[in-house]
Amino acid sequence: MGKLVESLVEGDLIALLKQRRVDVTDTFKRRSMRRNGISYEFDIVPITANEIVIVEVKTTLRPGDIRDFLKKLKMARTWMPEYSNKKVLGAVAFLTEDSGTSALAERKGLFVIRAPKDSASIINQNDFIPKCW
Repeated sequence: MGKLVESLVEGDLIALLKQRRVDVTDTFKRRSMRRNGISYEFDIVPITANEIVIVEVKTTLRPGDIRDFLKKLKMARTWMPEYSNKKVLGAVAFLTEDSGTSALAERKGLFVIRAPKDSASIINQNDFIPKCW
């Protein structure tokens, strides 16, 4: 089910981010590695000239997912040193959520992407400014 949600999000992701002034030049899926004894995986990573956006995809988004993802974002430059000169932005994408989780994600500075059956959309407020890690 997770791969299905990834596909729903990825198809619209470049256009959605462009609407938020994030001009994606490249993207890759399922980046997983092991560094310093720690395993990690990033679901989708769009890249721009100056930043990367790490997208965590969940079928059901829960508050614990936000806490775990924020920890991963803090380690992104260490885990991917080839992008250490870029700003790191975060996004969560989901089909359903526990009540209030998308609002929590936005307060923490993450792009929030809802992925219904036909197309995805960023649901942050129009004046939202993402946090950099």
